[in-house]
Amino acid sequence: MEPTETPSAALVADQSQTELPLPSEAAAPAAEPVAELDPAQLKAIVEAVIYITDEPLSADQIATALRQPAARIGEVLAELTADYNRLDRGLTLREVAGGYKMSTKPEHHEAVRAFVKNLKPPLKLSLPALETLALIAYKQPITAPEIMEVRGVQGAGVLKTLIDRKLIATAGRKTVLGKPILYKTTKEFLVQFGLKDLSELPSLKEFEELGRLSMTDSDLIDEAQPAAPDSDSAPTEQTEPIPAEEPVAAEKNSE
Repeated sequence: MEPTETPSAALVADQSQTELPLPSEAAAPAAEPVAELDPAQLKAIVEAVIYITDEPLSADQIATALRQPAARIGEVLAELTADYNRLDRGLTLREVAGGYKMSTKPEHHEAVRAFVKNLKPPLKLSLPALETLALIAYKQPITAPEIMEVRGVQGAGVLKTLIDRKLIATAGRKTVLGKPILYKTTKEFLVQFGLKDLSELPSLKEFEELGRLSMTDSDLIDEAQPAAPDSDSAPTEQTEPIPAEEPVAAEKNSE
Protein backbone atom coordinates (compact mmCIF):
# COMPACT_ATOMS: atom_id res chain seq x y z
CA MET A 1 0.00 0.00 0.00
CA GLU A 2 1.43 3.39 -1.11
CA PRO A 3 1.80 6.07 1.57
CA THR A 4 -0.47 9.09 1.12
CA GLU A 5 0.35 12.70 2.00
CA THR A 6 -1.62 13.84 4.97
CA PRO A 7 -3.56 17.13 4.76
CA SER A 8 -1.44 18.68 7.50
CA ALA A 9 1.76 17.96 5.57
CA ALA A 10 0.32 19.52 2.41
CA LEU A 11 -0.71 22.64 4.36
CA VAL A 12 2.78 23.02 5.73
CA ALA A 13 4.25 22.70 2.23
CA ASP A 14 1.94 25.41 0.88
CA GLN A 15 2.78 27.80 3.75
CA SER A 16 6.51 27.31 3.15
CA GLN A 17 6.05 28.85 -0.30
CA THR A 18 4.38 31.98 1.15
CA GLU A 19 6.62 34.94 2.14
CA LEU A 20 5.75 35.97 5.66
CA PRO A 21 6.44 39.48 7.00
CA LEU A 22 9.27 39.92 9.45
CA PRO A 23 8.25 40.42 13.09
CA SER A 24 9.78 43.93 13.13
CA GLU A 25 7.82 44.90 10.00
CA ALA A 26 4.57 43.57 11.36
CA ALA A 27 4.98 45.41 14.68
CA ALA A 28 6.05 48.76 13.15
CA PRO A 29 3.29 51.41 13.58
CA ALA A 30 1.94 53.09 10.51
CA ALA A 31 3.43 56.52 9.81
CA GLU A 32 1.16 59.42 10.64
CA PRO A 33 -0.19 60.77 7.37
CA VAL A 34 0.66 64.31 6.32
CA ALA A 35 -2.40 66.53 6.29
CA GLU A 36 -3.39 67.53 2.78
CA LEU A 37 -3.81 71.31 2.75
CA ASP A 38 -4.51 73.61 -0.13
CA PRO A 39 -1.58 76.05 -0.70
CA ALA A 40 -3.78 79.07 -0.03
CA GLN A 41 -5.23 77.44 3.08
CA LEU A 42 -1.78 76.51 4.41
CA LYS A 43 -0.52 80.05 3.84
CA ALA A 44 -3.49 81.48 5.75
CA ILE A 45 -2.98 79.05 8.66
CA VAL A 46 0.75 79.83 8.96
CA GLU A 47 -0.05 83.55 8.96
CA ALA A 48 -2.68 83.03 11.68
CA VAL A 49 -0.47 80.98 14.03
CA ILE A 50 2.35 83.54 13.80
CA TYR A 51 -0.10 86.35 14.49
CA ILE A 52 -1.55 84.81 17.67
CA THR A 53 1.79 83.69 19.14
CA ASP A 54 3.79 86.07 21.32
CA GLU A 55 7.07 84.16 20.99
CA PRO A 56 8.85 83.89 17.61
CA LEU A 57 8.05 80.59 15.85
CA SER A 58 10.69 78.69 13.91
CA ALA A 59 9.94 76.95 10.61
CA ASP A 60 10.52 73.56 12.26
CA GLN A 61 8.03 74.31 15.03
CA ILE A 62 5.35 75.27 12.52
CA ALA A 63 6.07 72.25 10.31
CA THR A 64 5.81 69.85 13.26
CA ALA A 65 2.60 71.37 14.60
CA LEU A 66 0.88 71.40 11.20
CA ARG A 67 2.35 68.04 10.08
CA GLN A 68 3.84 69.57 6.96
CA PRO A 69 7.27 69.19 5.32
CA ALA A 70 9.74 71.77 6.57
CA ALA A 71 10.64 72.73 3.00
CA ARG A 72 7.02 73.57 2.24
CA ILE A 73 6.71 75.71 5.38
CA GLY A 74 9.90 77.52 4.38
CA GLU A 75 8.37 78.39 1.02
CA VAL A 76 5.21 79.68 2.71
CA LEU A 77 7.24 81.85 5.10
CA ALA A 78 9.17 83.31 2.17
CA GLU A 79 5.91 84.15 0.39
CA LEU A 80 4.43 85.77 3.50
CA THR A 81 7.60 87.80 4.08
CA ALA A 82 7.44 89.12 0.52
CA ASP A 83 3.74 89.95 0.89
CA TYR A 84 4.31 91.96 4.05
CA ASN A 85 7.23 93.85 2.50
CA ARG A 86 4.83 95.65 0.17
CA LEU A 87 4.43 99.39 0.73
CA ASP A 88 0.69 99.09 1.35
CA ARG A 89 1.17 96.77 4.35
CA GLY A 90 1.54 98.19 7.85
CA LEU A 91 2.97 95.01 9.35
CA THR A 92 6.16 93.12 8.62
CA LEU A 93 7.17 89.48 9.04
CA ARG A 94 10.82 88.94 9.82
CA GLU A 95 13.15 86.50 11.53
CA VAL A 96 13.77 87.46 15.16
CA ALA A 97 15.64 85.44 17.81
CA GLY A 98 15.63 82.24 15.76
CA GLY A 99 11.98 82.41 14.73
CA TYR A 100 9.43 84.44 12.79
CA LYS A 101 7.47 87.26 14.41
CA MET A 102 4.96 89.80 13.16
CA SER A 103 5.39 93.47 14.09
CA THR A 104 4.74 96.99 12.85
CA LYS A 105 7.10 98.45 10.25
CA PRO A 106 9.83 100.83 11.50
CA GLU A 107 8.66 103.65 9.21
CA HIS A 108 5.30 103.66 10.99
CA HIS A 109 6.66 103.65 14.54
CA GLU A 110 6.16 107.37 15.17
CA ALA A 111 2.50 107.28 14.12
CA VAL A 112 1.85 104.08 16.06
CA ARG A 113 3.64 105.45 19.15
CA ALA A 114 1.54 108.63 19.09
CA PHE A 115 -1.61 106.54 18.81
CA VAL A 116 -0.69 104.16 21.64
CA LYS A 117 0.25 107.02 23.97
CA ASN A 118 -3.35 108.18 23.76
CA LEU A 119 -4.64 104.77 24.82
CA LYS A 120 -2.74 103.99 28.02
CA PRO A 121 0.40 105.07 29.89
CA PRO A 122 3.38 103.27 28.32
CA LEU A 123 5.76 101.14 30.36
CA LYS A 124 9.24 102.46 29.58
CA LEU A 125 12.82 102.17 30.77
CA SER A 126 14.50 105.02 32.63
CA LEU A 127 17.77 106.39 31.33
CA PRO A 128 19.85 104.67 34.09
CA ALA A 129 18.16 101.36 33.23
CA LEU A 130 18.84 101.90 29.54
CA GLU A 131 22.51 102.70 30.18
CA THR A 132 22.89 99.57 32.29
CA LEU A 133 21.15 97.43 29.69
CA ALA A 134 23.45 98.81 26.99
CA LEU A 135 26.53 97.93 29.06
CA ILE A 136 25.31 94.39 29.61
CA ALA A 137 24.38 93.95 25.94
CA TYR A 138 27.81 95.02 24.66
CA LYS A 139 30.05 93.71 27.45
CA GLN A 140 28.24 90.51 28.47
CA PRO A 141 28.78 88.57 30.54
CA ILE A 142 29.51 91.37 33.02
CA THR A 143 29.34 91.72 36.79
CA ALA A 144 27.65 94.39 38.92
CA PRO A 145 31.00 95.82 40.14
CA GLU A 146 32.15 96.15 36.52
CA ILE A 147 28.92 97.98 35.65
CA MET A 148 29.38 100.28 38.65
CA GLU A 149 32.97 100.99 37.61
CA VAL A 150 31.77 102.29 34.23
CA ARG A 151 28.66 104.15 35.40
CA GLY A 152 30.14 105.43 38.66
CA VAL A 153 27.04 104.69 40.74
CA GLN A 154 25.42 101.75 42.48
CA GLY A 155 22.83 100.01 40.30
CA ALA A 156 21.30 97.14 42.28
CA GLY A 157 17.80 98.53 41.86
CA VAL A 158 18.28 98.95 38.10
CA LEU A 159 19.51 95.37 37.74
CA LYS A 160 16.45 94.10 39.62
CA THR A 161 14.17 96.08 37.27
CA LEU A 162 15.85 94.61 34.19
CA ILE A 163 15.59 91.09 35.64
CA ASP A 164 11.92 91.59 36.53
CA ARG A 165 11.22 92.64 32.94
CA LYS A 166 13.14 89.56 31.71
CA LEU A 167 15.59 91.65 29.68
CA ILE A 168 18.62 90.23 31.49
CA ALA A 169 19.40 87.04 33.43
CA THR A 170 22.22 85.65 35.52
CA ALA A 171 25.00 83.76 33.75
CA GLY A 172 26.88 82.07 36.58
CA ARG A 173 29.67 83.63 38.64
CA LYS A 174 33.03 85.07 37.65
CA THR A 175 36.03 83.14 38.94
CA VAL A 176 37.61 86.05 40.84
CA LEU A 177 37.72 87.11 44.47
CA GLY A 178 34.19 87.19 45.84
CA LYS A 179 32.79 85.34 42.80
CA PRO A 180 30.39 88.11 41.70
CA ILE A 181 27.32 87.21 39.64
CA LEU A 182 27.58 87.59 35.86
CA TYR A 183 24.70 89.08 33.84
CA LYS A 184 23.70 88.61 30.22
CA THR A 185 20.81 89.62 27.96
CA THR A 186 17.92 87.24 27.28
CA LYS A 187 15.81 86.11 24.34
CA GLU A 188 13.18 88.63 25.47
CA PHE A 189 15.79 91.36 24.92
CA LEU A 190 16.18 90.25 21.29
CA VAL A 191 12.39 90.20 20.85
CA GLN A 192 11.85 93.65 22.37
CA PHE A 193 14.54 95.26 20.22
CA GLY A 194 13.71 93.27 17.08
CA LEU A 195 17.10 91.59 16.71
CA LYS A 196 17.82 88.28 15.02
CA ASP A 197 20.86 87.79 17.25
CA LEU A 198 23.49 89.87 19.06
CA SER A 199 25.43 90.45 15.83
CA GLU A 200 22.65 92.85 14.79
CA LEU A 201 23.25 95.14 17.77
CA PRO A 202 23.55 98.77 16.65
CA SER A 203 26.35 101.03 17.79
CA LEU A 204 26.24 102.31 21.36
CA LYS A 205 25.14 105.75 20.14
CA GLU A 206 22.31 104.29 18.05
CA PHE A 207 21.27 102.08 20.98
CA GLU A 208 20.94 105.09 23.28
CA GLU A 209 18.96 107.00 20.65
CA LEU A 210 16.52 104.09 20.32
CA GLY A 211 15.97 104.10 24.06
CA ARG A 212 15.45 107.87 24.24
CA LEU A 213 12.84 107.66 21.48
CA SER A 214 10.98 105.01 23.47
CA MET A 215 10.74 107.20 26.56
CA THR A 216 7.81 109.52 27.21
CA ASP A 217 8.25 113.28 27.19
CA SER A 218 7.77 113.40 30.94
CA ASP A 219 10.51 110.82 31.44
CA LEU A 220 12.90 112.94 29.39
CA ILE A 221 12.09 116.05 31.43
CA ASP A 222 12.61 114.23 34.73
CA GLU A 223 15.93 112.73 33.62
CA ALA A 224 17.30 115.98 32.17
CA GLN A 225 16.23 118.31 35.02
CA PRO A 226 19.32 119.34 37.09
CA ALA A 227 19.33 119.64 40.86
CA ALA A 228 18.72 123.07 42.38
CA PRO A 229 21.96 124.89 43.46
CA ASP A 230 20.71 125.46 47.01
CA SER A 231 19.33 121.96 47.50
CA ASP A 232 20.71 119.94 50.40
CA SER A 233 20.40 116.62 48.58
CA ALA A 234 20.45 115.82 44.87
CA PRO A 235 18.34 113.02 43.32
CA THR A 236 21.14 110.51 42.87
CA GLU A 237 21.30 106.76 43.36
CA GLN A 238 23.21 107.18 46.65
CA THR A 239 21.37 106.44 49.86
CA GLU A 240 22.91 109.22 52.01
CA PRO A 241 22.34 112.95 51.31
CA ILE A 242 25.36 115.00 50.16
CA PRO A 243 25.71 118.22 52.21
CA ALA A 244 28.03 120.03 49.79
CA GLU A 245 30.27 119.37 46.82
CA GLU A 246 33.64 120.60 48.23
CA PRO A 247 33.79 118.27 51.29
CA VAL A 248 33.00 115.31 49.02
CA ALA A 249 35.87 116.21 46.68
CA ALA A 250 38.25 116.62 49.62
CA GLU A 251 37.15 113.26 51.02
CA LYS A 252 37.83 111.53 47.72
CA ASN A 253 41.28 113.12 47.50
CA SER A 254 42.11 111.99 51.03
CA GLU A 255 41.27 108.41 50.11
